Amino acid sequence: LGTKKKYIFNHDRSLHATFESCAKEPSYVSIARGLLGGRTSPLLGRLAEERTKRKKKYQEETATLLSPPFVLLFCFSMQNEANDIPFFDIDLPYELALKIFQYLNRTELGRCAQVSKAWRALAEDGMLWFRLCVAEGHGRGAAVSDSPCWKAALRDRRVAAANVRANWKNRVGCISQLQFELGKVLCDVSSCDNYVLAGYSSGDVRLWNTLHWDLPSSHLKSNWLSALSEPRPPVALVQVAGSVAAAAYLDGCVDVWSTRTGGEPIYHHQTAGSHRALALSPDGSILASAVDSDVRLDGTDDRGAWRTLALTRLPKPVCHLKQTKQIIVLSHTMAAGESVYLLDEVEEEPRTMHSVYGHPVTCLEASERRVAFGVKRGGWAMHDAGNKIHVYSLETGKAVACVGDSPGDFTCIHLDEGNAPHMMVCGNKDRRVRVLDLRSGSCVSSLYAHQLGVTSVRADDWKVVSGGGEGLVCVWELRMGSKLWEMHNRHPVRHVRSDSRTLLTANIPDDKTPRGACITDDDLTAHRRHRGTICHYDFSGGGGDESGILPICRSDYAQSHGYNYNITLAMPYDHLR
Repeated sequence: LGTKKKYIFNHDRSLHATFESCAKEPSYVSIARGLLGGRTSPLLGRLAEERTKRKKKYQEETATLLSPPFVLLFCFSMQNEANDIPFFDIDLPYELALKIFQYLNRTELGRCAQVSKAWRALAEDGMLWFRLCVAEGHGRGAAVSDSPCWKAALRDRRVAAANVRANWKNRVGCISQLQFELGKVLCDVSSCDNYVLAGYSSGDVRLWNTLHWDLPSSHLKSNWLSALSEPRPPVALVQVAGSVAAAAYLDGCVDVWSTRTGGEPIYHHQTAGSHRALALSPDGSILASAVDSDVRLDGTDDRGAWRTLALTRLPKPVCHLKQTKQIIVLSHTMAAGESVYLLDEVEEEPRTMHSVYGHPVTCLEASERRVAFGVKRGGWAMHDAGNKIHVYSLETGKAVACVGDSPGDFTCIHLDEGNAPHMMVCGNKDRRVRVLDLRSGSCVSSLYAHQLGVTSVRADDWKVVSGGGEGLVCVWELRMGSKLWEMHNRHPVRHVRSDSRTLLTANIPDDKTPRGACITDDDLTAHRRHRGTICHYDFSGGGGDESGILPICRSDYAQSHGYNYNITLAMPYDHLR
């Protein structure tokens, strides 16, 4: 027993000496000695102490819940406790942590949600997912309070977008033909949003709303001068934008209608010659028309009444006319011969943007910030290396890029500022569709498309739609450069417009007065091949949804124009009478 007491006394003395030596040592030496001896990091001790203080504070606050006045105080304290987000060895306020998390994408937010419960609550904040929805274009014009869970809303919309893309690739959708049999031959087509405007050689103008298939097409009446003339003048050009539709006739008359009311025109003017170009501003407030070398601007004043804004004469006849919304007001880009001009309603004289003698402009396209036009090389200069596309900035009026090197003439250009701002798609007479990168000036992809040349193109971030002179419409996948599918009609494709869900194509005949297509013939369907077609493809509908079925399939078969169509019935045979 004495020996054991002596051992315990000596052991206590050694521990006391060790503690005194540790107290005299520097802090970093004691930390290192503790780590070598198996002790944990001091940060864990601090975190454990902080948890103990929070637990004690929570117990003190729950003890006061017996009295009702302290219920709100308890909820507010719990909210403050949740607002402290642990970031490594410190705690940040919830608002500051939310500021940090707003720079993360969907994948990074999912990874952060697996760290802890506090990080998961922060990563699933509605404000973060609302920002992602707006960034991907799904929640434009919406507020944060419009959806209870923006994360689920973004997931559902991405799934729907993936299904629509699969329908595009597999050509699964609803196809409709917009027809007006009494209009003789189709002359021109224009479309904007859900409106489709068509003009015919009989002088009729028809307007369709693709959101309401059950409603018939609106008949836009012509002015009294054109209505009383026999025969009625054919429609030369049509344009629709915003809530305004316009049409120019071969006799020099121009009519303007409202897409909301239709019926009688709200404005009319007439010139001596035939119109060569017609363009509407994106909001439909200004109409630009060109007759030979004369350019006329008509628009609304402060009271909403239409009047003539400006009259301008150019040195050469106008071939192309485009309008785009600018910082100043509205600029009108015109191509006349070898020159491209910018015309503003405030300025009296047009500004010359590009002019090279002997190099005529073959096509013109304008977006919100840029204008692109194809230039044909004459070949008489030594440095000419092929036809080019010049891209100018509308803000500065200076050249941004000069791309393309093709032996054929460029026939059509498409600029997309929203989905692919650095990409440009163009069509050429050499039968190829080219995808050009404006940053490097190189050709990303060259697609051999059409035998008779490319007449129209359209593109977004993953697909390219092209139309040719032989009547073929091709859909290409941009990444692989492969053709997904094609559709053929008799006449050249003069108009193509596509978005994420729909596709609109118009096959317009070159011959507006074919032999044997007189309106007085007995059998109107015998000359259907001469009239041209307008096709509308909708890839967003489901297979079992009745709203995706064509109106002719939902008819009661009492209509005379539905009996001779080769269609698949949308109802059982025993329901037929």
